[in-house]
Amino acid sequence: MEKQQFYYDNKIVRLFFWATVLWGVVGMLVGLMVAFLFIYPNYMADISWLSFGRLRPLHTNAAIFAFVGNGFFVGMYYSMQRLLKTRMFSDFLSRLHFWGWQIIIVLAAITLPLGYTSTKEYAELEWPIDILVTLIWVVMGINMIGTLLKRRQRHIYVAIWFYISTFVTIAMLYIFNNLELPVSLTGMKSYSVYAGVQDALVQWWYGHNAVAFFLTTPMLGLMYYFVPKAANRPIYSYRLSIIHFWTLIFLYIWAGPHHLLYTALPDWAQNLGTVFSVMLIFPSWGGMINGLLTLRGAWDKVREDPILKFFVVAITAYGMATFEGPMLAFKNLNAIAHYTDWIPAHVHIGTLGWNGFIIAGMLYWLIKKLYKTHLYSIKLANYHFWISTIGILFYSMPLYIAGFTQAFLWKQFNEAGTLVYGNFLETVTQIIPMYAMRAFGGSLYYTGFLIMTYNLIKTAKQGSTVNNELAEAVALKPISGKRVKGEGWHAWLERKTVLFTFLAFVAVAIGGLVEIVPLILVKSNVPVIESVKPYSPLELEGRDLYMREGCNNCHSQMIRPFRSEVERYGEYSKVGEFVYDHPFLWGSRRTGPDLHRIGGKYNNNWHFNHMMDPSLTSPGTIMPRYSWMIKNELDYSTIKEKMRTLVTLGVPYTEAEIEGAEASLLAQAKEVEAALHQDPEYVRNYADSNIQNKEITALIAYLQRMGTDISANKTAQK
Repeated sequence: MEKQQFYYDNKIVRLFFWATVLWGVVGMLVGLMVAFLFIYPNYMADISWLSFGRLRPLHTNAAIFAFVGNGFFVGMYYSMQRLLKTRMFSDFLSRLHFWGWQIIIVLAAITLPLGYTSTKEYAELEWPIDILVTLIWVVMGINMIGTLLKRRQRHIYVAIWFYISTFVTIAMLYIFNNLELPVSLTGMKSYSVYAGVQDALVQWWYGHNAVAFFLTTPMLGLMYYFVPKAANRPIYSYRLSIIHFWTLIFLYIWAGPHHLLYTALPDWAQNLGTVFSVMLIFPSWGGMINGLLTLRGAWDKVREDPILKFFVVAITAYGMATFEGPMLAFKNLNAIAHYTDWIPAHVHIGTLGWNGFIIAGMLYWLIKKLYKTHLYSIKLANYHFWISTIGILFYSMPLYIAGFTQAFLWKQFNEAGTLVYGNFLETVTQIIPMYAMRAFGGSLYYTGFLIMTYNLIKTAKQGSTVNNELAEAVALKPISGKRVKGEGWHAWLERKTVLFTFLAFVAVAIGGLVEIVPLILVKSNVPVIESVKPYSPLELEGRDLYMREGCNNCHSQMIRPFRSEVERYGEYSKVGEFVYDHPFLWGSRRTGPDLHRIGGKYNNNWHFNHMMDPSLTSPGTIMPRYSWMIKNELDYSTIKEKMRTLVTLGVPYTEAEIEGAEASLLAQAKEVEAALHQDPEYVRNYADSNIQNKEITALIAYLQRMGTDISANKTAQK
């Protein structure tokens, strides 16, 4: 049978390879900088674009989309060509994908520190970049599907199933979560089309499944290809692979609501999230078992081969994280863990252990193939493994301890029935040593990554490259579109690229439709509260500044119906209070206290001093200074456009309110500034500073409004 000759494109693989290394170095460095901000909150010397609230989303985006994203593309471009016995569909699309993705990363690295953010976790990029992400993702998808259609291998190997599910699901999630209305076509400001509880559900439908379909399914695809290659063993069970794949992608999409347990989300949605989250343990552990048992008969190699060491720990970390995730969906455990440092510990077992190590093992394996040489130093690879493994332990274990410490201190009452630790700051000071240990662990992990980078560079220098690698395979012969004799149903389905892709999409779309559509269309899910009104122009500007500075990274705006939280913060949050919040700001952790009832709790001078230097009002705090907000002029030039955009989204501003927005804003700013004159120290230092025109005034107005709409006494203390 005559074979056809063709060439694998190794150049695109090398481009993504070195991009993965570069962005790993950068993304982890930013993460390390963020970790040290918990110990030395002002070591960045009051530089606004290096503050915690701006660096934290930069770190998460760099780790997820830059490091893991490029790592996925490395493995995909290498393995697809070899599994399908063909070159990628289009060299042009491959290059467009590469350079487009790197441009997106650079744009994120510029805009996020400058404060251009939608604030939605793992989806902070503003609308023009969202459009570019979508376009480049479609480019990748066209290239992927085109390659599948021209393949010389009849059946699609399991790794590619996971690549396909990643493509279709991330496309769906990213588009629907990032539906937003720009304030103008020339600016970088937009508002989510969803509000309040609806925005919260859509965000965590996306947020949880960004973890599922960007940090899990593509990595499983890499596992199914590179672990058998490194071990020189076949995958343990093809049948288990089928069960693993279809149950995982169907169940995962339902699990998002477990991030919103005990919040204002309706109970039916919370319960759905819990049920499907618990069921997730079965397909997840099926994948882990399939990966580990692939090494049967090869465990002697694990002692010698650092690549297999990385893969074994990666798969084990995947099993740990996917056991813990379903457990955290139980309400009794979630009541302890949510908003604490337990969650970052859980997440980083997955990112550092599962994602970081599966990519590290793949890079070590690929460098030898791409440069036709042996690894420069096996000893250095082993050093990397052990240093980073110890780093993961030092990173995660203190955060688990911190999480339990926070939860129990927050909930502790004395015999008199009052909180033992009524001042939130008392619970923060208890866990600072854990933050120091976390920073030490992160430093170890980063050191290991730098060792790998050096090892890879030295390996590349001693080798040689082949941009177009010669290969040959027999062309596929046409056969019946129906199942042939002896062919299993799944083997038949693997021949049907378009049908397979469509069924994968259906499997992931069902859960989203069942959860999200009723919440949006059934009005009884969001009861009306008559006293809840839209934000004033100044409050709206203050809310936008609050989002720009990333305050929601440390503070929640969601008081759960627990005795301890009501005692500490005030009346628990109602779903109808958030109907004008585009986007929602419920938060996902509490490094600082919840702010939903902060309005009227302190006077304007307290807020002013707190932002200028938090240690003046809260000695021992780890909150950084926001001194630039006292210096920066408030830009309200687009306030009318902002209000008109919100009207389009259903916020009931009248035309008269919009036309009078600037006058209203200036009048309220004067009131805020006048109240500040009650403090002689303020008068002595700032009487001539025109504070009424500064950003701090708008932020104070927003903070004083927060949570007061349903209070009996709406007159905030000035």
